[in-house]
Amino acid sequence: MLKKFQDLLHQYKLEVFHTEHDKQSAEEIATECMQTTEEILEEKFHYHFHKLPDAGRAEIINMINNYTREAILPPVVEKIVRRQVVLEKRIDALVHLMEQMLEVLSSQHDTSPQV
Repeated sequence: MLKKFQDLLHQYKLEVFHTEHDKQSAEEIATECMQTTEEILEEKFHYHFHKLPDAGRAEIINMINNYTREAILPPVVEKIVRRQVVLEKRIDALVHLMEQMLEVLSSQHDTSPQV
């Protein structure tokens, strides 16, 4: 049984490695990340002033808002989304490993001699 568990763990490690490093998987992850990032960035968030600022101050705030949305936010969101997608794939692989381990345990329990 120990050998079966070692083989299952090895398969899990291979699956995770291929998910993160395989060219096709990397392309799929990148595509999914870009789609999700675009969806997030397309959402409009508004802020409201408690009292109306003067025109000069409003222009500065608008410039800061535009710069943040166009220059700073996209790479940050993309990295967060990429990390999330990779973690989701690792969790899926871990669930698959647990299912296989439980199957091995249940089959081992079914074949054990009754006392």
